[in-house]
This record gives sequence, structure tokens and C-alpha cells, in this order.
Amino acid sequence: MRLMIVDDSNMIRTRIARVVQNGGLQGVVLAGLAKNGKEAVRLAMVTRPEVVTMDLTMPEMDGIECIQALLQFDPSINILVVSALSDKSTAIQALRLGARGFVAKPFSDEELQIALLDVAEAR
Repeated sequence: MRLMIVDDSNMIRTRIARVVQNGGLQGVVLAGLAKNGKEAVRLAMVTRPEVVTMDLTMPEMDGIECIQALLQFDPSINILVVSALSDKSTAIQALRLGARGFVAKPFSDEELQIALLDVAEAR
């Protein structure tokens, strides 16, 4: 399973990558890292990820716009929203648009692993 991580925070991108690589998630390959939605859409066209972790608040193109663009490009992409947003309505909007799950920041390694497995199994 190819995973793309989309977050404007280098620290969060690195942390998710570490959890995936060290966390014993069988068969998960890191397809790419993107710091905003525009970069994510370009990268997705090349790497064809099956699962994407998506921050919602980013410069250039936010997570909501990016979710719409990615699902238009490939409706089978499974998106896990990973966001610090206290605004629940934005998270609900992301889920309505087609995101398959939500993890709130800060998250534990275990919370992220469980959520990624749930989203991956939804394929």
C-alpha cells in the first residue's frame, strides 16, 4: 500500500513517516511527502498513493480543496484527515467530501496506526 503524507509541518510529516516506518505497519510504503495541497496533487499524479494522511490547514491549497482534487483524480484514494482543528465542522466537511477517517493532533503513535489500518482496510 502506497502512502502519501500531506502536512505543512515538517515535524508532523516526519513523525507520521516514522510511525509508519517503525510502527510495524505491514506492507505500507511511503510514496511521498507534500507540504501543501498543490504539491500533494502534483505528487499524487506521479506516485498514485492508495492512502493519504491530510492536514486541513495549509498554505497555497488547504486540505478541503486537496481532498476534492485528489478524489476527482482518483476516487479510490483513501484519505485520513490528521488535523489540530478544534473546528469540528471543517472535519465533518472533509468526511462528507469523502475522507475516510479523522485523527486529532496531538495524536499518539498507536492512535495513528489504528486509524491508518482502518482507512487502509476500507479500500
